[in-house]
Amino acid sequence: MKGIRQTAVAGTFYPADPDRLKTVIRQFLDEAELAKLPHSPKAIIAPHAGYIYSGSVAGSAFKPLAGKLAGVQRVVLIGPAHTMAVQGLATVSVDAFATPLGNVRVDRAAVAAIQSLPQVQVNDAAHSREHGLEVMLPFLQTLAANFTIVPLVAGSTTGEDVAELLRQLWGGPETLIVISSDLSHYYDYETAVKLDKNTAVAIEQLRPDQLGRESACGRFPIQGLLLKAKEEGLQAVTVDLRNSGDTAGNKDRVVGYGAFLFG
Repeated sequence: MKGIRQTAVAGTFYPADPDRLKTVIRQFLDEAELAKLPHSPKAIIAPHAGYIYSGSVAGSAFKPLAGKLAGVQRVVLIGPAHTMAVQGLATVSVDAFATPLGNVRVDRAAVAAIQSLPQVQVNDAAHSREHGLEVMLPFLQTLAANFTIVPLVAGSTTGEDVAELLRQLWGGPETLIVISSDLSHYYDYETAVKLDKNTAVAIEQLRPDQLGRESACGRFPIQGLLLKAKEEGLQAVTVDLRNSGDTAGNKDRVVGYGAFLFG
């Protein structure tokens, strides 16, 4: 392999021990309510905080995929850039991402194809310490035997730029879209609940114009998904909506988490 992106947050955001990690993931999936769509989900939005805070909500997003990923060959994985400034969207030059559960191969052909888009750059440094995509991978590895990823972090960009990218990568049932995003950040509990409910309504109504800076750290990837989902005639469903005050933190300053399905 040309290179492997090593784990950045194993042992902090989630267990580094493979057996413990599998147990935790299975517990999140087992305890989640099974939400249903008329069709298998084409896309999901899941939160990306440490598992103690958002893992149960992420489990709600991933559980409906159980038993439905046999035909999925590629996962387009997009989240916000947390660790450095990025112009547009950044992908990688490496061949795989490592997790305690093994390596996940990068779809090099897809990465090469999207480099023709002006908003896409290769920037390994933007991924080296990034947690938002990494914490999604153990859920996917638990549910799918073999898949590749197209990893992207979004910085200074627009929903339309993300939608253009998704149009090129959308594919058919062989492709799953995963957007990694938390919702409101560091409001008091009551304010966060109101903001996150408004965000959930905007997502369900496929209204990217209703998402602002306070809505979600990954608002640009979400906006792009909403634009593309509307073009495809997809339905969006909220399956879980909580915050860190509900899971493992106090209620003075909370972070919102949502699980959403598109099918």
